[in-house]
Amino acid sequence: MSESTGIKTRSGLTFTADVAGPTGGTLVLLLHGFPESRHSWRAALPVLAAAGYRAVAPDQRGYSPGARPDPGDLANYVFEKLVNDAVEISDAAGHQGKRFHLVGHDWGGQVSWGVADRHPERLASLTILSRPHPQSFRRALAKEDGDQKHRSRHHRAFLDPETGKLLLADNARRLRDGLFDQGVRAAALEEHLSVLGNPAAMEAALAWYRANKGLAADIGAIKVPTLYLWGDNDATVGPDAAHGTAQFIAAVFAMEVLPGIGHFVMDRAPAKATELMRAHIRRHPV
Repeated sequence: MSESTGIKTRSGLTFTADVAGPTGGTLVLLLHGFPESRHSWRAALPVLAAAGYRAVAPDQRGYSPGARPDPGDLANYVFEKLVNDAVEISDAAGHQGKRFHLVGHDWGGQVSWGVADRHPERLASLTILSRPHPQSFRRALAKEDGDQKHRSRHHRAFLDPETGKLLLADNARRLRDGLFDQGVRAAALEEHLSVLGNPAAMEAALAWYRANKGLAADIGAIKVPTLYLWGDNDATVGPDAAHGTAQFIAAVFAMEVLPGIGHFVMDRAPAKATELMRAHIRRHPV
């Protein structure tokens, strides 16, 4: 069983986190994406804990009430601060200076790519769900066929100051019928909305997009053993961006394509994704 706790970092932020597994176990840090929450990892935590790992799944900056600096000041949500949060959370979870395993989905994947680029010495392994390597994404976005640009059109909408209100209006109808309309169970949707379904959290979550327009982080070749999971029915990440990721990994790399699965991998194929990430982690011990 996991328990919810607050993890206070040296920057003074307190992150709400679900934690499972022995205190002395090797850390597996799991970072969610948008528009989700720490509840993305509900299936993975008990499996990782049973394998002897210390699994920690935080609500990230802005999603956690205790880690929500003013989203009106976009400097609070620049990419380097998001990356630094992950490192500080790992330190506060008892792994200061130690190597750990990192797992990220969507925006959590983008942050994870950044941690692997800036702090490769801290990671024993990297597992990314859905989010391609930023250089592969950028290249696909620039293609003349416009496929990835069309898939990413919601990014532009998120820059509009009225978007937060629109997403939450009418009992969050646009989230329920739009972004979550890829087979996400109603119960999972309610868990995510219990974190994100209020104006303060939503504005902070959208500040990630507004402070990092185009998701164009400068990230080089990754030197950490990497597993990339992508569902071939992903509405927001096309095959060019996904398959191009391999070209930007300068370490052991494996890509697993999940047939018929959309963007929200842990809400659609939790058992398979957990099995694959656990096997990858086991192959690359600290």
